[in-house]
Amino acid sequence: MQVLVLNSGSSSLKFQLFQMPEETILCSGLIERIGFSDAKFKFKTKNNTIKIVDNIPNHKVGLELLAKQLLNKKTGVIKSTDAINIVGHRVVHGGKHFSNTTEITKTVKEKIKALSSLAPLHNPPNLEGIEVAETIFPKAKQVAVFDTAFHQSIPDYAYKYAIPNDFSEKHNIRVYGFHGTSHKYVSEKAIAYLGKKHSKIITIHLGNGCSITAVKDGKSIDHSLGFSPVTGLIMGTRSGDIDPSIIFYLAKKYDYSLDEINTLLQKKSGMLGLTGYSDLRDIEAEAEKGNKACQLALEMNVYRIKKYIGSYAAVLNGLDAIVFTAGIGENSQFMRQEICKDLDFLGIALDAEKNNCKPKSLTTINTETSKVKILVIPTNEELEIAKQSVGLFETISI
Repeated sequence: MQVLVLNSGSSSLKFQLFQMPEETILCSGLIERIGFSDAKFKFKTKNNTIKIVDNIPNHKVGLELLAKQLLNKKTGVIKSTDAINIVGHRVVHGGKHFSNTTEITKTVKEKIKALSSLAPLHNPPNLEGIEVAETIFPKAKQVAVFDTAFHQSIPDYAYKYAIPNDFSEKHNIRVYGFHGTSHKYVSEKAIAYLGKKHSKIITIHLGNGCSITAVKDGKSIDHSLGFSPVTGLIMGTRSGDIDPSIIFYLAKKYDYSLDEINTLLQKKSGMLGLTGYSDLRDIEAEAEKGNKACQLALEMNVYRIKKYIGSYAAVLNGLDAIVFTAGIGENSQFMRQEICKDLDFLGIALDAEKNNCKPKSLTTINTETSKVKILVIPTNEELEIAKQSVGLFETISI
């Protein structure tokens, strides 16, 4: 069975084609800068890597380019678009409607569209990717895997905000959580490694977007991202937690519009606002050169993560493991080192030598005497989407 996984961003499209259930990657790649004349298309197979720079005005043209490359007689991997059995789509916001992987229907698409007001940067391109894929791969089953689904297990006392009940009941204002596919994937890997029936794990997803989840017995019970993917940890361009009074202060005192404030918190804050850089590699390099702003930003970032680790350890009433994942979590030895420093009261002890790694598979970086396992687990959201998509039809012959 062949499963194509699509992850549509506002100006990008990541993809992987899997042979399932073997989990063999037949091809993978990325389209960047959709909407620009110098868009970049990268297509990789076992034997070839294709790179193209061209005008890709929209996701439809991008997907058509992908289909053309998939079918290429010399460097492609399929003979017909009918060879694709399932197309699995990452959809960021499923609201309260979707707690499981779902086959896409007209009704499902309508709900995804309606939820665009809660995820205006993500749901519209997710939906566009679905609709284009339906035309290019007409015989394939179309499946939605929602970022918010894993967090539907968060209890009401954790997901409700302390505002009048009407706002949660009529307007669906609550904690939804995001990066759920990643947190689910790495927490399942950690649980399998621990080999325990009951487990208490904190998963830390650190990339341009960052989040942290308390996972008890395989279920999310609390999460740093809330109604939107802006709260919680300090991110590449997003602020993370701030006092909401700041919004009213900027609006009343300095006449900032709501759109301007939204742009400020979403695209101009976080590490970018603190340092002028959004890429942690640049910030670490500048900090080493003595850049005070970068040094302080790193301290702030680490401090915020430690606060969440402490609170989630309390919520879990103990801790078996912490997991680092995503681009920064998997590759930044410095961030892992600083986050784990002075957490010995929780039984967390990092082995500096083991931490000197950028692992491609599950790796332990704790000392032999550490009570808590410290794991680095490379995330694979695309594989998780493929597995969930196949699981939806496992009783059906496709």
